[in-house]
Amino acid sequence: MREFMQYVRNAFYGATGWSEDNSYKDLNVTARELIDFPLPRGIRLSLSSLATPHFATSYQLCNVGVVDGSISYLHSSVPLTAVPAQSDRIPLGALMRSYRGLHQLGSRGGTAWSWETGPQAGTTPQVPAFADVDRIPNKDKSSLLYGRLYLPQSLLEAMVIKRFSSTLQVQISAVSEQSLRNGGTMLSVVQYDRGNYGIEGLYSTDGGLLGLRGLYNFGGDASVAALSAQNGPGSPESVEKERIYGRFSAGGEMYYGTLNKSGGMSVGARFATLPTHKGTPLTATLTINPLMGNINTTYSLLAKDFLAMATRMEFNAYSYESDWAVGLELWSNRRPAGFLLGAEPSLALESAESEPPIKKERSFQAKMEWRLDDPEPEPIKDVEKPTERKEEYLGVLKARLSSNLNLGLVWEGRAKSLLFSLGTGVDLQRLGEPFRSLGLEVQYSS
Repeated sequence: MREFMQYVRNAFYGATGWSEDNSYKDLNVTARELIDFPLPRGIRLSLSSLATPHFATSYQLCNVGVVDGSISYLHSSVPLTAVPAQSDRIPLGALMRSYRGLHQLGSRGGTAWSWETGPQAGTTPQVPAFADVDRIPNKDKSSLLYGRLYLPQSLLEAMVIKRFSSTLQVQISAVSEQSLRNGGTMLSVVQYDRGNYGIEGLYSTDGGLLGLRGLYNFGGDASVAALSAQNGPGSPESVEKERIYGRFSAGGEMYYGTLNKSGGMSVGARFATLPTHKGTPLTATLTINPLMGNINTTYSLLAKDFLAMATRMEFNAYSYESDWAVGLELWSNRRPAGFLLGAEPSLALESAESEPPIKKERSFQAKMEWRLDDPEPEPIKDVEKPTERKEEYLGVLKARLSSNLNLGLVWEGRAKSLLFSLGTGVDLQRLGEPFRSLGLEVQYSS
């Protein structure tokens, strides 16, 4: 379950029309969130609030052996008036759904998103909808300030995001703590996104690290013919759809430490279906680190609106060591007590409505007069008053299994006005003491 501050930061990206699809670091983000979801440890309580459209606060209290906590503040120059901040109104998909579909290139910064359908059929976006992004004042010169103080460690974390244009953004992150070298570290990232490609340059004071990474898109909506048809009449149906309509992305990264005189690199590729794809949404990635000999492949798909799965296979060409992991998330419209006893979530209501009507027996008077009963008048249906749309799902079960037989289980959902995450880690190789961790996380926001 994502934290409230991360949810607000994603809302800032949605308000300013910034997309993270062209970032090389998020090449395999879908499989990573489906497999490497965090397991709650101990008890964690969070109290957050979007006090004004520009200012948010969050207080957190944890008990994992010792009692600690944190205080967070966030300021956005863009008003986040369209963001539902109350914990009983925040769509669960914005905090809990892991499958992440791509945005349409031609709709960056100008399309109202839907919480129910999302950017791709059957998915929920990571950012909320805004009526008209283009009407937000100074969105291309916007900024975000974030700070977090951990107690009692006295560790300070800060972040600054500044937009200079519709295609250029700078992000600076810093951590201050006595145990770190020089008392802290800072990371600066310059992001340049042109839609068809994205380039990032980074510098870290930890080791004097210099890096450059980029991602280039081709095929699908990234082709010239697709973009011209999308901007013209009849878009996007005017674009000829293939059997699997998606976008290919290829990129890489290079980095060098000026202090330790060492470097590294990696290359990767991704194929992901687009929002206009009529079939099953899927994402496949391949990343290679030639210096270390690591090969990583992932495959993720949204089998149903309530079921997403992912697999990951890692192999080292030098040591011949391999590793695999699988993960899934299963959404349910039932409470945890009846989750295992119910049918498919989307079919539960359909089975109740599909019962055949009971045929009424002919009355005694009609039998005596050798005739059929008079047809009964059709009941007048009450005009339903427009009400708010009920949320389709009440919770989600997340599970993962790795090659060393470590099993992770998490149930996330909403109880009244509280958002909760209950999870455990199980080691199947030690059945005598299988449970390695157990935790509960509760969030409330207003």
